Amino acid sequence: MVRICALYHFTRFEDPGAIRGPLAALCCSRGVKGTLLLAREGINGTIAGDTAAIDAVLEHIRGLPGCAGLEWKDSWSEVPPFPRMKVRLKAEIVTMGQPDVDPVARTGHYVEPAEWNALIDDPDVAVIDTRNDYEVAIGTFRGAVDPGTASFRDFPAWWEANRDRFAGKKIAMFCTGGIRCEKSTNYLMNQGVNQVFHLKGGILKYLEEVPPEDSAWQGECFVFDNRVSVGHGLVPGPHLLCHGCRRPILPEDRDHPDYEEGVACHHCAPETSDADKARFRERARQIRLARARGESHMAGLD
Repeated sequence: MVRICALYHFTRFEDPGAIRGPLAALCCSRGVKGTLLLAREGINGTIAGDTAAIDAVLEHIRGLPGCAGLEWKDSWSEVPPFPRMKVRLKAEIVTMGQPDVDPVARTGHYVEPAEWNALIDDPDVAVIDTRNDYEVAIGTFRGAVDPGTASFRDFPAWWEANRDRFAGKKIAMFCTGGIRCEKSTNYLMNQGVNQVFHLKGGILKYLEEVPPEDSAWQGECFVFDNRVSVGHGLVPGPHLLCHGCRRPILPEDRDHPDYEEGVACHHCAPETSDADKARFRERARQIRLARARGESHMAGLD
C-alpha cells in the first residue's frame, strides 16, 4: 500500500527558495512523489510513498523554521497517486489574493469532527462551503451554502455581495483539509464577523473519524490526486477525472456524446476551442505511446 500524506502549515519563511532545493532532493532520493508548495506564508501539499520515506520527509519539514507543530493527514492507496515530484515556489500556498489575511495572527474557532454535527444543526449557524463549485457539486454537508465560486480567489467578492444574508449568524466554514478555512476565517474576522468556526482537519478528517450512520456529509469528497474522490473511511469513490478540464465525472458520463477520453467531457466540451481540443488529443496520444513503452508520461494524467 502507498501512504498518502496531506499537509499544510502556516509560518513565516524568510527565504522559501533556500528551502526548496534540499526538500526536493530529499523527496526524490526517497522516491516520494506529489506536490509541495512553498511561499513566505508556509508550506502546503500532498505527497505519497512508502512509510519510511514519508516519515523522513515529515521529519525534515518539522525541522524547518516554525514547523515543529506540523500536522498531517494520512490515507492509503493500492496504486501510486502521483506520477512525479514537484516542489514549487508560490506567492501563496493557497491563493486568496488578500494581502492582509494572516492565519498566523488568528483564525476562527476550531471544531473537532465529533462536535461538527451539533454546530451545523444549530439554527443560529450558517454553514459555508469554501471550495470550488465543481468540488461542491459531488458532495457537501447538509444545509451548507454553496458560494458557486470557480476559485478561492473569488470568495472575498462573493462574501461582500452576500454578507447581509448572514447578519446576526454564527458562521461555520469547511473545506477539504482545512487550509482554506485558515484564510477564510481570518478574512471574515477582519471583516468584523465575531463568531467564526471551522472544521478542524477539514472534510477528510471528518470522513475518517465520523461513522456513516452518524454523518451529516452527503456525496463524495473531491481530492487532488488520482483517486479523484473519497467517501467515509477515505475509501476511493466512483469518480474519474476529465483531463480536459480537471473536473470529476462519473463512469456513466463517458457515454455522453461530448465525452472524448483525454480531451473533453460534457462539462468542458462547449468551453474549449478546436485548437484546445487538438492540443489535448496530441497530449492523449503521447500518453498512450508512453504507456505502450511502460513509461509514465510527464503530463501526469496516468
